[in-house]
Amino acid sequence: MKQLFLTMITTVFIYGSSLAATPPASVQKAFITKFPSATKVSWGKEGSKEWEAEFTFEGSNISANFAENGTWLETERKIKVVDLPKGVAAAIKKTYADWTITEADKTETSKHGLIYEVDLKKGTNKKEAAFKEDGTPVAE
Repeated sequence: MKQLFLTMITTVFIYGSSLAATPPASVQKAFITKFPSATKVSWGKEGSKEWEAEFTFEGSNISANFAENGTWLETERKIKVVDLPKGVAAAIKKTYADWTITEADKTETSKHGLIYEVDLKKGTNKKEAAFKEDGTPVAE
């Protein structure tokens, strides 16, 4: 019985440790440089060569992604749908008139600069779309 108990405890410890995500030093250094006063930081893998931190910064809940070499890729903040820029709201209304926005994000990316991402739903169909502030669609 003791052997079974020890085996179970060891298995739980090893399995739990493997789930705890610790990014490489290059990612941690880049994160601290970009977000020096971040709190409540939790890390996860976002693909095989990308890390995502979820944290609180300047009063907002934010996520930021970094490549394994520490290169910053994007920072994302959830926003209220009513806070989408007029150009984005107009583009969505025109292109996705019969869709409902279920979530909106303000995202700064290394590739596209500042964009606004939305999750859309129509019945059981779901779709993601991204736009520049003026409503220009962004292909990701």
